[in-house]
Formats: sequence, C-alpha cells, structure tokens
Amino acid sequence: MTSDQIINLLPYQTPFLFVDGLSHISEESIKGHYTFKETEFFYSGHFKNKPITPGVILTECMAQIGVVCLGIYLLKNIGTHPQIALTSSQVDFYKMVLPNEKVTVVSEKEYYRFNKLKCKVNMYNEKEELVCRGTIAGMLKNLSSDAE
Repeated sequence: MTSDQIINLLPYQTPFLFVDGLSHISEESIKGHYTFKETEFFYSGHFKNKPITPGVILTECMAQIGVVCLGIYLLKNIGTHPQIALTSSQVDFYKMVLPNEKVTVVSEKEYYRFNKLKCKVNMYNEKEELVCRGTIAGMLKNLSSDAE
C-alpha cells in the first residue's frame, strides 16, 4: 500500500486534514509531514495578532499521521473501508508551531491487539527540534461496503 493510497483512505478532508505526505511506512512505524498554512481556519482567533497552532490541532495532526495512517496500513489486507476512533491521548508540548511551519511526525507502534493500536508519537519542527510527544491510542475496524 502506497502513501497516496493511505492518504486517500483517510476519513478527513480540508479544512481538517493534517497530512501532506508520508515518507516511511512499515508494520512497526510511520513518518509523515504537514505544513500549517497561514490561511488555516484556527489562526484567526488563536491568538489575536500573534497566531500559534493550538495544541489540540498538533495532537490531531499527530493522531492522523501516527495512529490513523499507521492503522490504515495495518488494516491493508482486510478491505478498503477503515474506521478508526481515538480512545486516548497524552501529549506533552515543548515548542510552538507558527503559521507556515512544516512539522514531521514519527510514530512507533507500542502494540496492536484486540483492534486497539497504541503508539508513541513525536512531532519535530524543520530544525528537527522536538515540538511535542506523547502516547495516542485508537480502535481500528474495517467496515465492509454493505455495512455502510
């Protein structure tokens, strides 16, 4: 399964898609990136005249790349209708992400059993500085087309 195929199976679209590309995919880990454009909807109110990317959006980007994309890859042999629901997240933040900054997300599978995927996820800025890190988990399921 290619990175484009994985991205096309994501259950998100603009303005809530935070994956530009994937550069590494395996059964154990994934690496991807996203550039937060200055036109993103959340910058107009966070904060006045000094926009920064909200932590909840950074967490979402980490989850989309680090858990959902990896989950779709792990489900690759069981169909084309993946469903993934976030079950838990714990993230620590160290640096701000400003408009037009590109981030890279690196995720390592901690475990995948009983349809639950738990990953250790790190986000880096373009200087390769740690922006945030945490543990994110979700439940994976593949719906058949007649279940929709």
